[in-house]
Amino acid sequence: MTAPDPALLSLNTATVRAQWTLAQIIDGCARHGIRRISPWRDQVAKDGLQATAAHLRATGLELSGYCRGGMFPAPDAAGRAAARDDNRRAVDEALTLGAPCLVLVVGGLPKDAAGTPVSKDLAGARAMVRDGIAELLDYARPAGMPLAIEPLHPMYAADRACVNTMAHANALCDELGDGLGIAVDVYHVWWDPDLAREIERAGRARAADGTSRLLAFHLCDWLVPTHDLLLDRGMMGDGVIDLPLIRSWMEAAGYRGAHEVEIFSANHWWKRDPDEVLATCKARHATAC
Repeated sequence: MTAPDPALLSLNTATVRAQWTLAQIIDGCARHGIRRISPWRDQVAKDGLQATAAHLRATGLELSGYCRGGMFPAPDAAGRAAARDDNRRAVDEALTLGAPCLVLVVGGLPKDAAGTPVSKDLAGARAMVRDGIAELLDYARPAGMPLAIEPLHPMYAADRACVNTMAHANALCDELGDGLGIAVDVYHVWWDPDLAREIERAGRARAADGTSRLLAFHLCDWLVPTHDLLLDRGMMGDGVIDLPLIRSWMEAAGYRGAHEVEIFSANHWWKRDPDEVLATCKARHATAC
């Protein structure tokens, strides 16, 4: 398989968030010739929405996505209304920054203010997610902001996301219609025996305007052993995911978008010199993906 187009490389800003501010990340990507990024809302809030938008324009960087909306389930109507309002703000921010999609990490079981689950009703949480996405689509569609469901590994079903497979994400897209797609993160879906079929299914499904359901493609690697299920992602090529194979499935399904490196690595990459991290991302994108 041929090497990926280097112009498609994007940096999810979580990859060096421990070392650099968002402004430093933007400047670092421009310096390393990485022309796309996907920032997180808390980083944008810290630097300021308008200041970040101006910085992006000045450097010529584009977004591959915006992280993140979602977290729909809540134990009461007030909590669900707060999630609705926050997600609308996320759509507005994504529009201001020129993001091609707002990534949704949909949430798990409803939690109290301390973050402790207050329910064991997983089906109920999934119903809240469905209803929350449907309501958000009514706001995002007229504004022209696509929403990208990111299925998360089943280990996060209670905590972060109760949409855990491509099949579940595809089913929600089938039900809720245009304006909704999928962010495929290899860390979360590589294990799925139905992955190739579900990527192909997503590629076949087209919105009324002909746009693809495959909205984002996130890269990292699964280390063996993994010492922390959230904060021990590997650099591409250091783990067991067949990245070229999954890329071939994405491309066969029609995906031509960015390859977004997203690495949470508290004890390794977050402790390395960020310029070294960016240089390594570029090298591994060329050789391991």
